[in-house]
Amino acid sequence: MAKLLGPDFISLQVRDLSVSRAFYIETLGLTEDTRFSAPDFILFDTNSIPFALREAKVDMDNAQQPGRGMTLWIDCDHVNEMHATLDAAGATIITPPYDGPFGRTFVFADPDGYRITANENPWDRFPLGGRSQR
Repeated sequence: MAKLLGPDFISLQVRDLSVSRAFYIETLGLTEDTRFSAPDFILFDTNSIPFALREAKVDMDNAQQPGRGMTLWIDCDHVNEMHATLDAAGATIITPPYDGPFGRTFVFADPDGYRITANENPWDRFPLGGRSQR
């Protein structure tokens, strides 16, 4: 029987690819994966699920909050430091850092309003059932 195996690729549609590219690279510290190139698409070099930005194919100006109803968590090596970087850059902080069941966590918005949860992944220290360790 066929079954889904889990997330394999995540791509966000953005209003202005150059603005979002700068935010994700210069502010968040992601690096571009240059093995793939397209004029309306940026793939990042990530340690887990491939993550990309794509020029919007829908009218983003009529979206109340992009991604509403979905939570995107991105692994972060130092949550407090990332929070300070985003705060200094004037980024929108939705929820300040706190200790939660999935490690040190905070929520911010990217230039398009996507709410992103950054967390320090504790699974290397406390493996959950079925979760592979890195």
